[in-house]
Amino acid sequence: MTILIIGGSGFLGTELVRQAAVAGHATAATFATRPAALPEVSWHALDLRDFDRIEAVMAKVEPRVVVNATSGGPDWTVTAEGPIRLAMTAAKHGSRLVHVSSDAVFSGVRVHYDESCLPDPLTPYGAAKAAAETGVRLVNPGAVVARTSLIIGDQRSEHVRAVHDLAAGTRTGVLFTDDIRCPVHVADLAAALLELASSDRSGVHHLAGTDAVSRHELGTLIARRDGLDASQLPTGLRADSALPGALDVRLDSRATQDRLRIRLRGARQFLALGT
Repeated sequence: MTILIIGGSGFLGTELVRQAAVAGHATAATFATRPAALPEVSWHALDLRDFDRIEAVMAKVEPRVVVNATSGGPDWTVTAEGPIRLAMTAAKHGSRLVHVSSDAVFSGVRVHYDESCLPDPLTPYGAAKAAAETGVRLVNPGAVVARTSLIIGDQRSEHVRAVHDLAAGTRTGVLFTDDIRCPVHVADLAAALLELASSDRSGVHHLAGTDAVSRHELGTLIARRDGLDASQLPTGLRADSALPGALDVRLDSRATQDRLRIRLRGARQFLALGT
């Protein structure tokens, strides 16, 4: 099977590329600035704002499966329009598509969100992700939309880097005690995405960890794993800040998990194991 990883040089993308290659798939990947150091993979420059380039890469690679692991922040063209055009191109070429989305599509009003819940975003990034979900499913009904949460691993994870910087005093800010998410390990997430890619499933799937933890508890767990002084991590309340966004969003992944072989571990488990 030929698989194309969009955003293959990013944190999640690099793990997807690694696992796909180890599994023996013919693997291609795209990059925005520079390719990752994985020579057995064919690399292709791609900016999702360049719709002609999307077509050119798809035509050259002719993938059986495409996994979109990009994250363009609040940039509407990259985060909303690019995935829709990618979904259209995948449908045209008969390629299966797995699109990675985010718990940022939810406001937190319900707290617990399963796959049947409709997006109600509070931020420009969440709105762009929600628009991409709608568009992808409209133009490519066979696609998988996989929502996930905070992605954790080593210091390539932005969340892990933040903890290290805060513990060292090289970054300002706090870790909120009232901002709750369900973090997932990057290796678990990548394996689950590839499992979905190899299946015949479609529609919305949730791929988050089993533990709901605050940003501060997550930071403490990371600090303990990495031998940092957790007492140096500053705390605060997101409710007292001017930052927009949801406070408590817990993705319920049980329906998806019941259909997967890979186990999506909780943060308390995988960080206690030192992974």
